[in-house]
Amino acid sequence: MIKTIAVVGAGTMGSGIAQVAAQSGHKTILFDFNKEILEKAAISIKTSLQYLADKQIISPEQQQQIFKNILFTSNSNDCIADLIIEAIVEKAIAKIELFNQLANFNTATTIFATNTSSLSITEIQAAIIHPQRVVGMHFFNPAPVMKLVEIIQGAQTDDTTVQAIYSLCKSINKTPVICKDAPGFIVNRIARQYYLEAMQLVEEGIATIENVDAVMEATGFKMGPFKLMDLIGLDINLAVSKSMYDAFDHLQRFAPAALQIDKVNKGELGRKTGKGFYNY
Repeated sequence: MIKTIAVVGAGTMGSGIAQVAAQSGHKTILFDFNKEILEKAAISIKTSLQYLADKQIISPEQQQQIFKNILFTSNSNDCIADLIIEAIVEKAIAKIELFNQLANFNTATTIFATNTSSLSITEIQAAIIHPQRVVGMHFFNPAPVMKLVEIIQGAQTDDTTVQAIYSLCKSINKTPVICKDAPGFIVNRIARQYYLEAMQLVEEGIATIENVDAVMEATGFKMGPFKLMDLIGLDINLAVSKSMYDAFDHLQRFAPAALQIDKVNKGELGRKTGKGFYNY
């Protein structure tokens, strides 16, 4: 049974996952080497909980208890848990190094979950001791709001691990969907064209960014592709496109868009930098 959850990486996604874990009553550890990022995460979680209290979704007592459930730490030795979820940079080698480091002082039954949105679970677990306990656990942004969690089973992930994560997701009020390891899993495999076709329309001068977003929102999407990319982060979105482009042997329909590459090269990454496809 999963009682303690450690989240590694206190950025937007990591802090959101930590809030979800703490709200469900789990002892939660939020770790990041960068103390400034940890401080920002604490402020962000406090603000989010205050909003829930103001809306009377949670009581003031619950608000205080949820925050107390979280240990904010920059000491990796504090990351001892039943489940460790990483939300760090989208590079396989970084995730492998992290998991191997944490495996040294956790038990052989600790589950290691990667929040990767496109990297191969099978390749990551192949370089980690006890690979059967490594699984994909792909949350969506913002984690406290979005219900879906993709659970990705690598070639060596055992059924016990998958079922443990499935049960956890149900207990924290998420909607889990299990899939086999494949490039982009389910959501990014389908959504890649949502982004890439939108950018191609703009690159060809067929429509403006604003018009594409307006049309897609008018058809029922909560956010148009450009607003969504700005929310996710253009650098993260581009990294997924590049990963899938490589995974599919440079199949043209997954080719990264020049429009997005230019934005990333300029440091215009979306909401987090104040400018992306829109200004914030």
